[in-house]
Amino acid sequence: MKYTYKHTLYASYVGYITQAIINNLSPLLFVTFQREFNLSLELIGLLISLNFGTQILVDLAAVRFVDKIGYRKSAVIAHSASALGLISLGILPNVLSSPYMGLVIAVLLNSIGGGIIEVIISPIVESLPGDEKAAAMSLLHSFYCWGVVLVVVLSTIYFNIAGMHNWIYLPVLWALVPLLNAFFFTKVPLRTLVESHEQIPLRKLFSARVFLLLFLLMICAGAAEQAMIQWSSLFAELGLGVSKTMGDLLGPCAFSVLMGISRTYFGTRGGRFNLRKALILSGVLCTASYLMVVFSPIPLMSLIGCALVGLSVGIFWPGVFSLSAETYPRGGTAMFAILALAGDVGCSAGPGLVGVVSNQIQNRGTGFLSAILKGADMTQVGLKTGLLAAIIFPLILITGVRVLRKKT
Repeated sequence: MKYTYKHTLYASYVGYITQAIINNLSPLLFVTFQREFNLSLELIGLLISLNFGTQILVDLAAVRFVDKIGYRKSAVIAHSASALGLISLGILPNVLSSPYMGLVIAVLLNSIGGGIIEVIISPIVESLPGDEKAAAMSLLHSFYCWGVVLVVVLSTIYFNIAGMHNWIYLPVLWALVPLLNAFFFTKVPLRTLVESHEQIPLRKLFSARVFLLLFLLMICAGAAEQAMIQWSSLFAELGLGVSKTMGDLLGPCAFSVLMGISRTYFGTRGGRFNLRKALILSGVLCTASYLMVVFSPIPLMSLIGCALVGLSVGIFWPGVFSLSAETYPRGGTAMFAILALAGDVGCSAGPGLVGVVSNQIQNRGTGFLSAILKGADMTQVGLKTGLLAAIIFPLILITGVRVLRKKT
């Protein structure tokens, strides 16, 4: 069989599906971890921060090693680590004396794979022949959303058939996806985005105020997205009192469907839109959606708000990537690695902020917040307060894009 650049694109799509699996399978099991291993909200939040914090370190390391060993070896290593991490998630918590340590090891392995995938997939697609790079980037990132939908729907079907007590086998089954894609990446043709000697030095990039602003926008893009999706399943089940099945389907699944629709639509029609205006309008919708989640007294309206956050953040991440590639066409792999690092800082900071604030309110309590944020107990009030704190990220993004429009 002769492999073409179409197969390279397909492998890249599956790469983002793999990223969706390793980032979103664990959140579906947070309540199970909490009950089975007696974990606090703070320890669960630490797992989220550990995931993205490790990806940050991998992003930093990737600046050095990806161009040296090449995209192909990097892709194979990334998918192999992801598969090993998923297998460990199902096995280690039940065989080690400390279940939490088993979860930590699995998260670390997944994070290594996910960090490399995040660094290399975007420049691989950016290097492929063709125009409409912004649209292609948005379409690529839409597969992350469809991957989340697959994870939620298929995992929910598994839980209903096999039962929650058999959750340990599910991560092992999902490990087949990165294993097969690792083999696929040994075959497909690859191109280099920019030769290393032609890339803009990182020192020069970081001396430019425009790039520093783009770096900040990537932090906010990751934070606004992950603050909601990482906590939406637990928020729906504990914060709104709906069943796990309904919480997963109406929380992270609906979030990802609308985010996927947003990215797919922009990916197919992106050439018709002003990217900067689209980012500002999306930021406004994101802010309104967070407020809807927090202040709505009706659980169903809060879940609709969760889904609308997905619609609004759809173009944040690929949009900022595209703005950066457009502004710095010779940024190369190193620039994408630094932007991925910024995104992962946001992915860690967003859910981490929600977890810390929620835990503080739950433990200390406050009558003022209980009166404003309707909830049956302090757990619900705490979760709503944590999500309210995350509203800072879309607000900063709106302001940043407006400043960027003036500077460029």
